[in-house]
Amino acid sequence: MRQFLLALLGALAFATPALADTPWTLVKTYPHDPDAFTEGLFFHDGALYESTGLEGRSDIRKVRLKDGKVVQRRVLEPRYFGEGIVNWGDRLISLTWRHGQGFLWKLSDFTPAGDFRYKGEGWGLTQDGRHVIQSDGSAQLRFLDPESLAEQRRITVTWNGRAVERLNELEYVRGEIWANIWYETKIARIDPATGAVIDWIDVAPLMKAAGVRDSEAVANGIAYDAAKDRVFITGKYWPKLFEIRVGK
Repeated sequence: MRQFLLALLGALAFATPALADTPWTLVKTYPHDPDAFTEGLFFHDGALYESTGLEGRSDIRKVRLKDGKVVQRRVLEPRYFGEGIVNWGDRLISLTWRHGQGFLWKLSDFTPAGDFRYKGEGWGLTQDGRHVIQSDGSAQLRFLDPESLAEQRRITVTWNGRAVERLNELEYVRGEIWANIWYETKIARIDPATGAVIDWIDVAPLMKAAGVRDSEAVANGIAYDAAKDRVFITGKYWPKLFEIRVGK
């Protein structure tokens, strides 16, 4: 009987649904391009940097926060479906979805600065000051050497022992990796050492406030201003970008 109870308790723990307990409050709302199929987002030196997807429509852009105006743009070749982006030094690194092709750009003006290859799909990117971190649509995160962009190690993201699939856009926040989950409104707060989900942030109210109806208009865009401890959230085709204050 004792073994049966232990097994039952283990099964119940394994089946526990994801909670969203991290509190947050809305600080401010900004305009966002409603035609942007957002795939990557980060904040650097007072501006947002964003990448958009879809073949023939993919680009990398620098965006003015206060009014959402695109002040700089680099259009990708029509065959590429743009994905995640991240800054490293004076470069911007970008992924494509299914071509296994990554690109390097000068952060200052988006002129080409190189390219690299990787296996599998490209989804999200972020960096922790030591590594570039990549998602590929699975439950795994890859840690890359920021100079060579060679893979060094991987972690599997889990919640109560279960793999968390469809990891998408990434951001490094206060020593944690935050990840959008494709087709979900919950953001996973991930321990970068173990891959365990620490907690969840539910941004469903922001999706509602954005007023989107398209099934593809999912939450997908997290940017962090470390200097002012500001978090920015948006999604694909969202006409708004939200600044929120997140509890610790």
